[in-house]
Formats: sequence, structure tokens, C-alpha cells
Amino acid sequence: MKILMVLTSHDKLGDTGNKTGFWLEEFAAPYYVFKDAGAEITLASPKGGQPPLDPSSDADGAQTDATKRFKGDDAAQKELANTEVLSSVSADGFDAIFYPGGHGPLWDLAEDKASINLIESFAASDRPVGAVCHAPAVFKHTKGTDDKPLVSGKTVTGFTNTEEEAVGLTDVVPFLVEDMLKTNGGTYKKGDDWASFVVTDGKLVTGQNPASSEEAAHKLLSLL
Repeated sequence: MKILMVLTSHDKLGDTGNKTGFWLEEFAAPYYVFKDAGAEITLASPKGGQPPLDPSSDADGAQTDATKRFKGDDAAQKELANTEVLSSVSADGFDAIFYPGGHGPLWDLAEDKASINLIESFAASDRPVGAVCHAPAVFKHTKGTDDKPLVSGKTVTGFTNTEEEAVGLTDVVPFLVEDMLKTNGGTYKKGDDWASFVVTDGKLVTGQNPASSEEAAHKLLSLL
């Protein structure tokens, strides 16, 4: 069982002067769900190498069992520091693809041609595609085999407008995940803000927020 995990390479939070990147829990929780299930994991990002970590996700209040485990796991840290360059990765041989969030993907992965091609390839071959929190941003330009947006007619979730408002970034982000999914024809569903909420539609798995990371990974695994 081989799973491709794709992380952002983008570290600037709009024009705020603050840093962003991937959200630690959204990487660590799925990583260990897959690892503990015996999966072989390949990590990739647009620029390759060490993806930028959103400093807010490294704060004391954001720590979980999975993030603590990662901090003590030298092998996993080394793996993360050496992600493959996304454009060099082929969909061949992988059973599923999964995107952790953080605000970074709104800027790079949403527009990344290599990412779009990979997702379309997985979807066309009926292999599971998963994305959590802000990572459903990757469906902004992806299309299904019918040339409609990939999420069109599908039930999906992602970071809510009210969650974005709560973190004060509504006017900073290039687009709102909830609005984009609706614009692309998705049937958008959400749970309570900050509570785990995951939707599976066919082979597409989406999670609403950081708390949804572990459940989203389990749902993806259940499709394999």
C-alpha cells in the first residue's frame, strides 16, 4: 500500500509579513495513521526539500499526541526535510493521494499544474483522493473526466468561512475554501467549528479542520 502525501512550499501569509505553511497536526496525524497501517509513504512538495511549517501550528496549544510523536521521531523528521519535487512525481504505483492543509496550499497547490494533473490522474483511475482543512483548495482548478470541476455534484467539506473569520484571515487569503467549493458545484457540508467533521463521496475524502485530520486519514484508508 503506497500513499503519496503532498505538502505546500508556500510560507508567506499574504501581505501580513507573517509566516504560514503546512499545519503540523494535519501532517502528523494522517502520517501516523498511514504508517501504523503499514503504508509506504512518499512525501512531496512543489519545491521539494523541507516544507515550511506554519509557526502557529507549533504553538503549545496546538500540540496533539501525533505532533508530540513526530517531534520525537528522527526518521519522520528526516523524511519531511527531504520531500520530493512534486513535478518529478508520477501517479503510477500509488494507491492514494492525501493533502494536509495549513494556509500555504491556498497560494501554491491550488494553482500548481503538477498537483492538478496528479489529482486528475488519481480521480480518473478511481483511486482515493483526500484533503483536509485548507487543502481542499487543491480542487480549485481540478476537473473530472467529464471536464466539469472535480467536486461538482459531490458532497465535500473544508475550512469554513466562520473558522476563517475566527482566525482573522478572511481578508488575507486569496479565496475562501467554503466559497470556492460551492462555486465549483460541490454540495458543501460542515459540522461545528473546530470539531472533527469528514465527508466521503465515492473515492473523495475531505475534512473540515485540523481536528478532522486523523478521521480523514482513517476514512481514506478504509477505501483501500
